[in-house]
Amino acid sequence: MRAAVERVCGAPVVRARNQPGGFSPGVAARVRCADGSAWFVKAASAEVNADTPKLHRREADVLAGLDPLIAAGRVPAPRLRGTAESGSWFALVADDVDGAQPALPWRDGELGAVLAAVDRLADTLTPAPVAAPAIAEYLGTDFTGWRILAQARGDDRLDPWSRARLPELAALEATWAVQAAGDTLLHGDIRADNLLLTDDRVTMVDWPHAYRGAAYCDLVFFAPSVAMQGGPEPDALLARSRIGRTVGRDALAALVCALAGYFTERALRPAPPGLPTVRAFQWAQGEVARRWLATLLLGRSRAVRPQDCPRSSVRVGQSRYESLAWARTISSARRGLAARPCSCE
Repeated sequence: MRAAVERVCGAPVVRARNQPGGFSPGVAARVRCADGSAWFVKAASAEVNADTPKLHRREADVLAGLDPLIAAGRVPAPRLRGTAESGSWFALVADDVDGAQPALPWRDGELGAVLAAVDRLADTLTPAPVAAPAIAEYLGTDFTGWRILAQARGDDRLDPWSRARLPELAALEATWAVQAAGDTLLHGDIRADNLLLTDDRVTMVDWPHAYRGAAYCDLVFFAPSVAMQGGPEPDALLARSRIGRTVGRDALAALVCALAGYFTERALRPAPPGLPTVRAFQWAQGEVARRWLATLLLGRSRAVRPQDCPRSSVRVGQSRYESLAWARTISSARRGLAARPCSCE
């Protein structure tokens, strides 16, 4: 595999530094070559997890399709150098971005730069400049969590708020696809560990989940992770974004319902092969999403009372600060994985 990667790089690799974070099993490394060039290499074997090489292939296709816009500086993503394959392994080689992930808890200035970048990206990618599946096609089987739980007549690990409302939540979840339809190419997985910041630029990495949908979907799906990691609550986050302010209340309730159902139901499953920490991360985001959903369903006419909020007996995370502490615990565990993330497992 090394020889195949070096052929793409155009020179022997003399130094490699693994990049911590993420959930997917495999290799994610910044490499330096004998000719002085620097690249980012992401590789995975189907023998460890059959889905990860498929995601890397799809990301390579997306980056190749977006390359004219990336080269023109209109899409903040690394350019694809090429791909390599050896046996069960597949690798993509891209520009090495000399940036850092956002500081956690979120800093206001860095978050503002990210929100501005997301707004600009939506403008550039509407209409979608490359072929991509519609959001309903891509997430159709994923966004069925409440309906799965309702058919199973609940789960003892669910918080009482969710268990008492499963029929209502399942019915609302069924409307999400209509509210999410659109012709913007979306990144599909924006969160802190998929962002690299420099002094004057925000770069979005990890593009395997790109699909077409309403421009505001990326921000709605981003919001729970921001609150979990010490940033503003979701409604406040959307209010800071030009694109976020365009989402209607019915659309928002349907999307948050689907997202909360996804995180809640997936977090109750056994961990996928090679991904030991992904369920904990999903549960932490699910708690934020359920609290947000409760606020939306209660309406803006009155504040959510403590007894109305969905709370779990499985994880601690009733406050933003407890969720942040839990997120830090997860981040520490993830440092043992030399891979970049994928969320739809």
